[in-house]
Amino acid sequence: MTTPTIDSAPEASTGPKPPTRVQGGLLDPKMLLQSLPDAVRKLNPRTMWRNPVMFIVEVGALWATVLAAVDPTWFAWLIVAWLWLTVIFANLAEAVAEGRGKAQADTLRKAKSDTMARRITDSGEEYIPAAQLAQGDVVVVEAGQVIPGDGDVIEGIASVDESAITGESAPVIRESGGDRSAVTGGTTVLSDRIVVRITQKPGESFIDRMIALVEGANRQKTPNEIALNILLASLTIIFVFAVATLQPLAIYSKMTNPGVPDGAALTGDGVTGIVMVALLVCLIPTTIGALLSAIGIAGMDRLVQRNVLAMSGRAVEAAGDVNTLLLDKTGTITLGNRQAAEFTPLTGVSPEELADAAQLSSLSDETPEGRSIVVLAKERHGLRARSSGELTNAQWITFSATTRMSGVDLDDLHRLRKGAASAVAEWVRAAGGDVPIELGQIVDGIAAAGGTPLVVGEVQNGRARVLGVIHLKDVVKQGMRERFDEMRRMGIRTVMITGDNPLTAKAIADEAGVDDFLAEATPEDKMALIKKEQAGGRLVAMTGDGTNDAPALAQADVGVAMNTGTSAAKEAGNMVDLDSDPTKLIEIVEIGKQLLITRGALTTFSIANDIAKYFAIIPALFVAVFPGLEALNVMRLHSPQSAIASAVIFNALVIIALIPLSLRGVRYRPSSASKLLSRNLYVYGLGGIIAPFVGIKLIDLILQFFPGM
Repeated sequence: MTTPTIDSAPEASTGPKPPTRVQGGLLDPKMLLQSLPDAVRKLNPRTMWRNPVMFIVEVGALWATVLAAVDPTWFAWLIVAWLWLTVIFANLAEAVAEGRGKAQADTLRKAKSDTMARRITDSGEEYIPAAQLAQGDVVVVEAGQVIPGDGDVIEGIASVDESAITGESAPVIRESGGDRSAVTGGTTVLSDRIVVRITQKPGESFIDRMIALVEGANRQKTPNEIALNILLASLTIIFVFAVATLQPLAIYSKMTNPGVPDGAALTGDGVTGIVMVALLVCLIPTTIGALLSAIGIAGMDRLVQRNVLAMSGRAVEAAGDVNTLLLDKTGTITLGNRQAAEFTPLTGVSPEELADAAQLSSLSDETPEGRSIVVLAKERHGLRARSSGELTNAQWITFSATTRMSGVDLDDLHRLRKGAASAVAEWVRAAGGDVPIELGQIVDGIAAAGGTPLVVGEVQNGRARVLGVIHLKDVVKQGMRERFDEMRRMGIRTVMITGDNPLTAKAIADEAGVDDFLAEATPEDKMALIKKEQAGGRLVAMTGDGTNDAPALAQADVGVAMNTGTSAAKEAGNMVDLDSDPTKLIEIVEIGKQLLITRGALTTFSIANDIAKYFAIIPALFVAVFPGLEALNVMRLHSPQSAIASAVIFNALVIIALIPLSLRGVRYRPSSASKLLSRNLYVYGLGGIIAPFVGIKLIDLILQFFPGM
């Protein structure tokens, strides 16, 4: 194959626009109309049988349609219409939940199309469609070109625009080696040149998985969801038998009370078929059966809205049951960059003198620590923020692992150094100076408090001495203590993982407010801690980004891999944070708990609804035969026909009314399990009992003006 030159190369693909973020919340009428055709298509029995409760409703609606065609009445066709609406409303809940991800999926598909890859071969380079890339291929990507597939950077460093995946416009750095080598297909290189080894299999790229996830195509039912489906199916079977027993009871009642007139609900042959179907649909748990799938899809969608991809619904559910959070110290609990917090001079040295020397020795230090020293000297002591360019004759000494010092030689007579205590002390002694005992006391005090001591030394006019110590502090992020207090109220234990020594780790842990810490942690230590927690029956969540985190991420019940991390880490975890924000693990746990609470709340509401509907319909149906039931007919419904029709209509309308809540989720407040249970029983249990009485009565007041009621 002829290899085209760079000049004759196809025009570089431009990066796709960020995916549309479909906001959660109340039902959008436009989305409702867009989802209606999908809801109708879901009436296919091959689709409906996956939901046993709604499949029974569809079969009942079909049978009622046949009965109404044989013996047409206004009452019969009214019931048939609302039975079909009940099924459509149930499908609509799922269709709307799935439709919320379609806009994102459509945008993501654009990231795959029309992308060409510059594959490196033995004979040079060749241009092929990105879809033809195989695992192990090596491609080169330059500024302005789209990365054709998922892989690891094996050569070079570049600034990459990942807005097509994360929605975040700020570019990120990707480089060979280390934990920031992974790149994603569909993102755009903004500068420089990188060589990428493709790690994806055909059709299994990160974008392919994102598309499947946001559309719900790969959503599998979770263990709790399966268990709840079994419960709902069992309740449905019980109510089928319960409704079936009404037929012989009705026939016997008519035989022993021949003076009772026939009606649309009760005849000499017993309860009519239309009424039997209506009763069954009203009494089985149709509300939660209709919304269960939508709740699960919406839970994953809420994660997508926060730029987190859950590779399975099981992971989202497990997040709601997490008992232990393992959090990395650097970048999660702390800002990650040590900041200068204090200048501590030795006896005989003024604070201003130490600050001036510290600032001078840090002017060429472009590390966050060096810049913070310059700023602290300016803010605390009013020293002007000088630049290294002003000192034209100065010789700058850069930090090295060998010397463990940096600084400046202003001239032959004036030299400054800052660095590790032992290194600076040795430098001062070599220049003929003494190191006072006071220095060791200050250094030990800072280390015991969790800080990092940097010693400043000076040689001026032949006199060598130690000036003092700079206290570098790993700054805890604002609000972390409050977040950990919330976790504690939720019954979650927080553990900080760090490579620091135990003294430093304890100081940071106490300041942040975590429950425990693991110091000087190795990958083996993380694994051992996770297994120990799981052996005690706890579910564990952790974050990670490096290859050495992969075993622990795979072992954890919820493993959140950073998108900036290695391919090994992303493959091992069951969630990927596209923003690479380690603190998002706390939000993930809250979303998981919200999912479980929403499912539990609506299940409570649904079952309470069924109990209330039972006491609303049965007395109205049999009060003519058994006058004693009048005491239970608290709503004083107009007639048996009106009672049944009102219940069927309410049963359908309550589904559509609860779709927004199932998509948005029940509001979660950090609290103990017992308090959450009490609140749900009070709000959704009591509310589920009261709502049918109010709703059915209002509908009955309207229906009594129609003929045949």
